[in-house]
Amino acid sequence: MHDRLMALAAELTAKGEVPVGPCPDPVNAAMIRNWTQTLGDPNPLWAEYAPPAMIQVWSMPGLGPRRPAVSEPALAMLHEAGYTGIVATDCEQTYDRYLRLGEELRITLRLGDVVGPKQTALGEGYFVTWYQTWYAGDERVAEMLFRVLKFRPRDSGGAAPSPDGRYPLRPAVNADTRFFWEGVEAGELRIQRCAECGELRHPPGPMCPHCHATKRDHVTASGRGVVHSYVVHHHPPVPGQRSPFVVALVELEEGVRMVGNLLGCTRDDVRIGMPVELSFQRMDDELTLPQWRPAGAVPEETAAPQEAQVAGGPALRIELTPTFVISTALATRDFMPVHHDPARARAQGSKDIFLNILTTMGLVQRCALDLVPDARLSGIAIRLGVPAYAGETLVLTGHRSGDHTLEVRGAVSLGDHVTATVRLKEPA
Repeated sequence: MHDRLMALAAELTAKGEVPVGPCPDPVNAAMIRNWTQTLGDPNPLWAEYAPPAMIQVWSMPGLGPRRPAVSEPALAMLHEAGYTGIVATDCEQTYDRYLRLGEELRITLRLGDVVGPKQTALGEGYFVTWYQTWYAGDERVAEMLFRVLKFRPRDSGGAAPSPDGRYPLRPAVNADTRFFWEGVEAGELRIQRCAECGELRHPPGPMCPHCHATKRDHVTASGRGVVHSYVVHHHPPVPGQRSPFVVALVELEEGVRMVGNLLGCTRDDVRIGMPVELSFQRMDDELTLPQWRPAGAVPEETAAPQEAQVAGGPALRIELTPTFVISTALATRDFMPVHHDPARARAQGSKDIFLNILTTMGLVQRCALDLVPDARLSGIAIRLGVPAYAGETLVLTGHRSGDHTLEVRGAVSLGDHVTATVRLKEPA
């Protein structure tokens, strides 16, 4: 399948830009008013121009016939091969100029690339990227990169949203590992020991690799060790985790090594040989995970998102009521049932209805212009994380990262929903 997929991707990419046709409606005041009211964006500039983050709205088909997407043959081949899961990971919009009322737009599509297979937290998958370009006459006015991960869901322990609200990544508990997880429940870090030669081993297994005996018991570790190695995880998103985060291989005082997240420590502070100590992290009502934090560090109180210090403005808090989620989806001409029908959303494995990407893009724009009101946007690039479900509170914070860039982060209780880089032309 891989070779056929790569050949198909090469064929589709060689076609370049494919004309798709005109947008259903000209840029108009009614759609802008609906969009700004539902997103709570009172910026007076939108009386003269269309909000740039609204660009995709103009080409949404609504309830009309769907246009064939340039990526569909590749996505269909992956689906038939068992890569049935799909999640959007990246969206990058570039605005050549702001649009005025009455402008008529047309669009083109082109395939960027298909990359894989990649091992991800969701399962093995391929990243599929395509571009949508908007024109007014022959003038390009905006372009968007859109990337999805088409993945083969894991047989168990996958990261698909859990309908009962549990943390979706569950450990494998069996006859060899049960003592370990019972120890975690009891607040202990247990290490398997050979009952014949006394050798310690981790991860647990049915036979001693030293003397091949199958009799085993365990000891309780001190919970102290040092960082033997580590990686910084950036992408793809992991439910309940705010990227980037540090995953460490810790060498315990007892001599075995164990993997866990390093809490309360930034990627700039971690180092090989750093003393660490055990810390239990509560993931849901049933699951606790043994993790690590720098020795002597004060544990953080909560897994709830922290509000960053904002230079230039306050955090933007959005209560994601069902009315907000549904009305913003409709104002962006997105009629996917997962954004307005709870029963259909749950039937597709989601906890509830959730915010659509077009709304997330609009809220990032609103947050950026709250911080720099006189600026004009030249682009927004977002990375999507955990879903923003109805009933959550979305907290957007931002800060300047350069003369013409802002970093915006939007978090819910499960972790980061979106991280974004906003490019500015300023002043307005």
